[in-house]
Amino acid sequence: MSLGQAIAPHLPYLRRYGRAISGSQPAGDALVARLLETLVANPAAVDVDHDLRVQLYRMVHDNFGLVAEQAAANDDGASPEIAIADARLRRVPSLARQALLLTAVEGFDAEDTGRIIGRDTDAVNALIAEATEEIERQTRARILIIEDEPIIAMDIEMIVRDLGHDVVAVATTHAEAVAEAQTHKPGLVLADIQLADNSSGIEAVQEILTGMNVPVIFITAFPERLLTGDRPEPAFLLTKPYQPATLRAAISQVLFFDESTVPA
Repeated sequence: MSLGQAIAPHLPYLRRYGRAISGSQPAGDALVARLLETLVANPAAVDVDHDLRVQLYRMVHDNFGLVAEQAAANDDGASPEIAIADARLRRVPSLARQALLLTAVEGFDAEDTGRIIGRDTDAVNALIAEATEEIERQTRARILIIEDEPIIAMDIEMIVRDLGHDVVAVATTHAEAVAEAQTHKPGLVLADIQLADNSSGIEAVQEILTGMNVPVIFITAFPERLLTGDRPEPAFLLTKPYQPATLRAAISQVLFFDESTVPA
C-alpha cells in the first residue's frame, strides 16, 4: 500500500479535527495541507506500519502549535475566529481543548491522546477536566435543533439544557427549520441531514444562512459525504451514533469561537 492510500481514509477526520482546534474551515484545512506538504517532501516522516493515525494527528497538533506561536508574534496573522476567542483562549489553554477534542470527538483514549500531545495519561485527564469546566463556564447560547427522530431530538435537547443553553425550537422539516430560525434568531444550529418530509437538512441550513450568520453543527451517520472537498462544507460535524460527551465537546468548542456567545 502506498503512503497516499494509507493516509486517504484519515483525511476527512484530520480536517474535522483541524477545523475544530482552529475554529474555522480555512484554518483547519490549512493545517492538513501543511501536513500533506510535509509528507510529500519527506515520506519517511511517518511509518505506515505503526499507529499511523496517532502519527498524523500528532503532526496536525505540532503544526497548530507552530501556527499559534506565529499568530501570537503577529496579531495581523490571526484569523477573525482566533481574534474573537482570544480572551477566552487566555483562560483555556489550547492544549486542554485539544485533549478534550481528541478524546471526546476523535475517539482516542487517554494514552494515545498523550502520545499525540506529549503528555502522560494523568495529565491528559486533568487537561480534559480543565477544558470542560472552563469552556462550559464561559459560553451560553440559544439553540435551534433540526432533527426528525423524536428520541434523538429529546436526547440532544437534554444535553443542550444540561450545558446551560436554551433550546428555542425543535424543527423536523426544511420549511419548519427555516421558519423557526427566522423567528428565534438562534446562536447555534444543530442539524441532521435527512428530515421528516425527505427534505435535506443541508439545504435548510443553506437557506437559513442566507439570512443570518450562525454557527452550525451537522449530525450525520456519514461524515465523509459532507467532507468531500467541495463547497460549501460544514466546519463542524458529528458522527451518529454520537456519545453525549462528544456533543457537549462540539457545542462548547463551536460557541467558544463565536462572537455572539455570551458568558454563562
